[in-house]
Amino acid sequence: MLTVSEILHKLKTEGYTVDFNLQDNCLVCHGNSLELHPDEFAVDAVYRFEGASDPDDEAVVYAISSSKHQVKGTLVNAYGIYSDNLIADLVKALKEPAGSEAKEPASAPHTANERVLDAPMLTMDLAALINQIKQEQAWASTDRTSHTIYKTDGMRMMLMGLHTGAELKKHTTPSIISVQVLEGNIEFSTENETVHLSKDQLLTLHAGLPHRVVALEESFFLLTMALTTAGKS
Repeated sequence: MLTVSEILHKLKTEGYTVDFNLQDNCLVCHGNSLELHPDEFAVDAVYRFEGASDPDDEAVVYAISSSKHQVKGTLVNAYGIYSDNLIADLVKALKEPAGSEAKEPASAPHTANERVLDAPMLTMDLAALINQIKQEQAWASTDRTSHTIYKTDGMRMMLMGLHTGAELKKHTTPSIISVQVLEGNIEFSTENETVHLSKDQLLTLHAGLPHRVVALEESFFLLTMALTTAGKS
């Protein structure tokens, strides 16, 4: 199983049918007001998918159960755990699988994207990739998706998709980035400025500046990370 959608389908057949989302101090159940606090749920399995070298952009699927509330579901976090936005107990609960077994269970494969990510020359059909993503179960059942499409020592390129209202909470990146909107409309905010970007508009941002992104409608954008050391040419 090499894709997020395959993992989600497998877990659904095993009874993990609820879609969870992160809040600052708990997990919330999509579609109702149920909240699960760190002492009320267990992580049964963790599935990690490699993104760029920055851990904030890896895709992680959690299989979560709560005996107190008699519920099982999944949490898809495409950007790692932003510990600055979450309480320590919640971060700890999500990083430690349930039970007394090894911290990295055999059911938690570390897989890489099947497509070629580096070559002397690559061509990519971004419209076709977006259409492919829209057909995946992960896109239908979660509020965001992330696909690494280029990965080399000096640069990473990621195709990001957000449903209306989805938010990438305030975070920083260790490199200069550019954001080019391919579909939709997003709000991009730093501590000093907020801009709206629509199709065919591009933004650049220096390394280390806190920023957040909100999708004003269903949106896809290309994120490029220049991994050269800040201050060097």
